[in-house]
Amino acid sequence: MPERSQIINFGAGPSTLPDDVLEEAARGLLNYNQTGIGLTELSHRSKEFGALTKHLETLIRNHLSVPETHSVLFTQGGGSAQFSAVVLNLLARHHLLHPDLRADERVMDYVVTGSWSQKAAEEARRLGGGARVNIVVDILRQYPPHDKWVFSPKPALIYYCENETVDGVQFSPDPASPQGFPHHLLNDTSVPLVADYSSSFMSRPIPRLADHALIFAGAQKNIGPSGLTILIVRQDLLVDTDTAAKLGAVPVPYTLAYKTLADSGSLYNTPPMFPMYVADLILERVRVNGGLPRLERVNKRKAENLYATLEEGENKGLIKVKVQPGSRSWMNATFEVLAGAGPKFLEGAQARGFQQLQGHR
Repeated sequence: MPERSQIINFGAGPSTLPDDVLEEAARGLLNYNQTGIGLTELSHRSKEFGALTKHLETLIRNHLSVPETHSVLFTQGGGSAQFSAVVLNLLARHHLLHPDLRADERVMDYVVTGSWSQKAAEEARRLGGGARVNIVVDILRQYPPHDKWVFSPKPALIYYCENETVDGVQFSPDPASPQGFPHHLLNDTSVPLVADYSSSFMSRPIPRLADHALIFAGAQKNIGPSGLTILIVRQDLLVDTDTAAKLGAVPVPYTLAYKTLADSGSLYNTPPMFPMYVADLILERVRVNGGLPRLERVNKRKAENLYATLEEGENKGLIKVKVQPGSRSWMNATFEVLAGAGPKFLEGAQARGFQQLQGHR
């Protein structure tokens, strides 16, 4: 059996976690913070877990420069649960602001750049209660020029996925790049901008974070095990969904209602305590090792080295890189091994300790 030190894990789903964090987390499972009680045995309403929750929120605020206009919330269900929660909460808000509109006069704008934003748009059609879904762009593997984007005049929300795990595309953080998200086209700042940052959260700073009404991210891609979803919610989205339901909005389950989460301090029900603990350890480690700017430099260098190697293989006719330069993800490089050599490539990679290269699609 190989040792952990002999393996390089390329898994696109659960992230590889540092050994020192795993060792500290294991100690915390037995005796958290010298309480004599394991972390998962503590009450989520205990002062110890309350302190952990506050510290985790502070780390997120400091790393990402989250303004006081936004709440940081912790919940469960991953990004997939947020596909539903986004529609229900933001349409409830729209009903409160525009109670006299017919259902077919309400529209949600979705930027479809891969399989995850496609799933989100499909959920919006299911739960929209007759509201229309406008597809702003629908393209894979390379972002279209900004003049091809067609936003609605007054949508209830604008939704995009910053990094598409399966498809290997990611918006450029450079505001001057034609492959960046076109914030300059959004003239009405009252329209909520929603972003799925699940697969790139805490890999680099979030451009124009304060201009977003909602950012959500599953922790498992970069900062911990699965089970934790982090929400950065502008406070005008914390609306009374029961009142909105009386005006015709689809009722929102309490566990999906952003106001319920905020009013309870993310403690309406038991939160994902162990993933929150690991995320806290990871982000503290990031802090003491140079913060997010240093991590961004490291990730940029790793991506450049990886794509240089892939392009070398492409020039030799061995592989095909699926995404055009400028739209390539730092997190998930997608490529195809040519001439039927995929199985041999994976076998050789595994013999050298390169695991989970095949991806999940």
